[in-house]
Amino acid sequence: MIVDGHAYCFPSPNERLDPPSEEDPLRHLQREMGIHHQPAWRTRDRAPAGVDALIDLGRWATLDSLKDADFRAAGFGRFEWRSGDEVIAKQYQPPSMQDMAYPPERLVAEMDYADVEWALLHKFQGTTNDYMAACVRGFPQRLGALAHVAEWRVADDPDAAIAEVTRAITELKLSGLQFMPYQMDLYGHHEAWDGPEYRPFWDAVAALGVPVYLTLLARRDPAIESYRSELRTLERWMERYPETTVVHTHGFPWRMFIDGDHVALPDYVWEPFANQRLHLQLLFPISLGNVWDYPMREVQPVIETCVSRIGARRLIWGTDMPMVMRFWTYRQNIDFIGRHCGFLADEDRDAILGGTAARLMGVPGADSASPSG
Repeated sequence: MIVDGHAYCFPSPNERLDPPSEEDPLRHLQREMGIHHQPAWRTRDRAPAGVDALIDLGRWATLDSLKDADFRAAGFGRFEWRSGDEVIAKQYQPPSMQDMAYPPERLVAEMDYADVEWALLHKFQGTTNDYMAACVRGFPQRLGALAHVAEWRVADDPDAAIAEVTRAITELKLSGLQFMPYQMDLYGHHEAWDGPEYRPFWDAVAALGVPVYLTLLARRDPAIESYRSELRTLERWMERYPETTVVHTHGFPWRMFIDGDHVALPDYVWEPFANQRLHLQLLFPISLGNVWDYPMREVQPVIETCVSRIGARRLIWGTDMPMVMRFWTYRQNIDFIGRHCGFLADEDRDAILGGTAARLMGVPGADSASPSG
């Protein structure tokens, strides 16, 4: 069974949902285009361009950094903005996405073609819990989805946040919670996400008994120190909620640790994994697809290290579909693990490509054994 542990469905950035999203999708996407590693270019002649007209990179962690640049979703997977008399573009989605929406029908068609049995939907800019639940209702045997609560509202209105996550899990039947601490900074909340003002919310989440998917990134400069601080917060949080299953989404911030022709991970990244309930996603192509070519043999030693340090039954393969199609097809994402990592034992390969995620999310056919470390 092949299970994609990290995929997306979403409406067009120009579409307004009912009920509406708690965020302004275009403002969030403008910040994303300002800091994302995809190159920008002038539409007039496709010459390389900068993002100075889009964002003040000295204040990149907050929405206050955004500039008035006539930012827009231009179609065909790209975003555009003005810099003086020039129009600047950045290709964020694959060019095949003419309307820039990715409904569940498109994802399931890709899954059918690549022989992916089930996929877990993660939060994307503009999606709501109701939207995610509708995706799952349309394909209940093929899709699950994570709930999301606006991180920047938790400390200000914990009762509303608790009510929303409870509704998402108990009424909408979503499968877990995704929490992205860096989103707090966008709205001026720079505190640690395990502080006392967050505890009523986390107590309620723990009582729901669902997995928590944490997207941990640097929240300020210097980035490496900020990310290490996030890992320390994760360790404290897991000590407080020892019965909660946790997934570090996307994997480590791989680009941060590039050293020449390989990824050099510092020892401290493994420290939180002393907790046997912590899992790690492996999403190399979306992070490094414009650094190294398919089948990316440069990261194979990292996968070997992950297996030896964590164990395959705590590793989860995912794709970031459809964004990953900037670089690779869905089938190449599978073959990267299934065919080109010959050092993997069959049982380890099966766990990474689906067994671990299926067990965590209760996908039919998955075993119920506990992770082995």
